[in-house]
Amino acid sequence: MKKEIVLATDHAGFDLKEDLKKYLIKNNFSIKDFGAHENDSTDDYPDFIMPAAEYITNNNTLGIIFGGSGQGEAMAANRFKGIRATVFYGGPMEIVELSRLHNNANVLSIAARFVSLEETIKVVNLWLSIDFEGGRHLARIKKLDS
Repeated sequence: MKKEIVLATDHAGFDLKEDLKKYLIKNNFSIKDFGAHENDSTDDYPDFIMPAAEYITNNNTLGIIFGGSGQGEAMAANRFKGIRATVFYGGPMEIVELSRLHNNANVLSIAARFVSLEETIKVVNLWLSIDFEGGRHLARIKKLDS
């Protein structure tokens, strides 16, 4: 069974989302794409990110979202109980690893204006390969979700 990945973006991350989607499909992932489905500079990220976040929390799956900085998109996603979105805009890969290992991040928000496709693929592959450590970190997750 293919692992499902949810994708969402506004215009700022549209091209990067489309390129990553092709890569993920080629690598045997099932994609649920909440848009944008065209590059429209007048669209608003909440229109795509919020339905994606709701789906992620209701279906216990992982999501990758995109925006110019990734910040607003993560904020929108984090409004949903059960979502733990982390932002990547470059920098140490250990941050991405720890987001899964210690925080059980289920959404990766990528800053499309600061990250190349090559770097995105590298960070997504790392993020998807890490499992939550559990243990003492589980209590923190439960507090976030209560």
